[in-house]
Amino acid sequence: MTKPYLTKNLIHMKKSVLFSTHAKRYEDWFKKYPEVYLSEVAAVKEQLIKLPENIKGIEVGLGTGRFAQPLGIKEGIEPSPEMASRAKVRGIAVVNGTAENLPYKDLNFDFVLFVTICYLDNLKLALKETYRVLKLYGSVIIGFIDKEQTIGKAYEEKRSHGVFLKYAKFYTVNQVINSLKEAGFKNLEFNQTLFGALDDIKEVQLPKSGYGEGSFVVIKAIKK
Repeated sequence: MTKPYLTKNLIHMKKSVLFSTHAKRYEDWFKKYPEVYLSEVAAVKEQLIKLPENIKGIEVGLGTGRFAQPLGIKEGIEPSPEMASRAKVRGIAVVNGTAENLPYKDLNFDFVLFVTICYLDNLKLALKETYRVLKLYGSVIIGFIDKEQTIGKAYEEKRSHGVFLKYAKFYTVNQVINSLKEAGFKNLEFNQTLFGALDDIKEVQLPKSGYGEGSFVVIKAIKK
């Protein structure tokens, strides 16, 4: 019988190889759905601009830097060498590591951004680490596909056929809320975008407050 921790390590290795092998396919998604991508960037930016100026932050799981670059984030964590190399071309300083074991000291950042929690090995552990590296009153910002909305449901149906989707774990908003609260975060704020099916979104959508309608939700929470 395979031990659980060995299974998790194998899955982590497979995901790392997957993203290195298919980095170009990952990039091609953004070219295929530019309005979807820019709508997500706008929703994340709406939460980021609420933060004070001249603060220090990172993106965890930054991929090829598609979000960090337009949002002005200069540093991030990425375990895939090929993805990291592409992020460096975009001017991002990349540190090798994982969300569950952040290679930073305590109380180091004013904010931490996630836009790919569906590929984390352990969301609760990642949030515990985020809480550790954030300064008091620092913010975590999480952008994710809501499992209960249109695009999330479509992704779940395509899971067995997708190169990336078979390793993704999608969350409901309530699951993310509960994980944030369990980690100690307070003062949750929400916005949302991507109203409609993926292939039907042909223009950039402005985010609106709350959740329960849009497929992409952004939550900002505070360490207190």
